[in-house]
Amino acid sequence: MEIKILGPGCAKCHQVEKLVREAVQETGAVASIDHVTDFKAIASYGVFTTPSVVVDGKVVSVGKVPRKEDIKAWLTK
Repeated sequence: MEIKILGPGCAKCHQVEKLVREAVQETGAVASIDHVTDFKAIASYGVFTTPSVVVDGKVVSVGKVPRKEDIKAWLTK
């Protein structure tokens, strides 16, 4: 599984990354996690509001800090 956190590195972006890492560890999911800060790369996903989360190429969250329960649900699909 490939997870990308899209955002320039703001506090909310770091919070999302922390939650994703915790959810991956708690669920035992096998995933690579990458924090994308390049605006062109972020825009290539059609995302213009950060923080956003992409799981296996699909944008699952835009412009908010998702709940850990939601993240865990994405990991088990």
